[in-house]
Amino acid sequence: MITEIAPAPERTAAEPDRPGRRRRAWDEVPRWQIYLPLTVYLLFTLIPFYWILLFALRPAGSTSLVPWPMTFEHFEKVWTERSFGTYFANSVYVGLATLVLTTVVALAGGYALARFDFRLKRGFMLALLCSQFVPGALLLVPLFQIFAELRMINSLGSVIIAETVFQLPLSMILISGFIRNVPYSLEEAAWVDGCNRLTAFRIVVLPLLRPGLIAVGSFAFVHAWNHFLFALMFLSDQGKQTIPVGLNTLMSADSVDLGALAAGGIIAAVPVVIVFAFIQKWLITGFSAGAVKG
Repeated sequence: MITEIAPAPERTAAEPDRPGRRRRAWDEVPRWQIYLPLTVYLLFTLIPFYWILLFALRPAGSTSLVPWPMTFEHFEKVWTERSFGTYFANSVYVGLATLVLTTVVALAGGYALARFDFRLKRGFMLALLCSQFVPGALLLVPLFQIFAELRMINSLGSVIIAETVFQLPLSMILISGFIRNVPYSLEEAAWVDGCNRLTAFRIVVLPLLRPGLIAVGSFAFVHAWNHFLFALMFLSDQGKQTIPVGLNTLMSADSVDLGALAAGGIIAAVPVVIVFAFIQKWLITGFSAGAVKG
């Protein structure tokens, strides 16, 4: 039996447009109402950076609003006379060590949270979240006492451990959310082929976690690079200070060398900007994927 399909009724002028043809509200907004706020926000963001470049590149004592003639004397001064070369190397060491430790430990803990069920799991994850609301300044005294007992005061290792511990809760939550997005059937298929759990994780799951690992690692590196409090409290030797503490030494109670301070700020900011310029695609993907399921 053949059933005849009735033709679709013609669309009348009174019928509303279908969702695919409906004009969006922002299509009718004048362009200047979009570009004007964006321009104001861009100027508000970029003017401070231009001001830092102005003080860093113009000669000392100049009041010109254009850095001409351009000079690099402030950069040479902070790099050699103010030991910023040493501060830079210490910050790189602390940042990379924190990145590696945070990523490795968060990867193991995130996998356990994502793949295993155990008692008090929800309470444990709640404790991880609540730990993010505790300021680091409240724990300075007990941390100082612990590191003093371990004879780690005035050692970069104390800063690395403190930074890693404070980065782990958020990193574990992000990694666990990202692992949940990897189908469990992929690991099961690897087990059927003869792989154990560790081999299956290394071959199947780990390559899919690249955006999440980049996001967690970069976040840990930037936080360790910019953090001032731990380095100030646990390091007393000037040869072991990091860049944030080095910037603080450029300011005194009587005067501030604005040119040197601006040059030091650029030295501190440029490496982070370069890193984020190369990893921004994986960074956005990692954070969004890790936040889908929790």
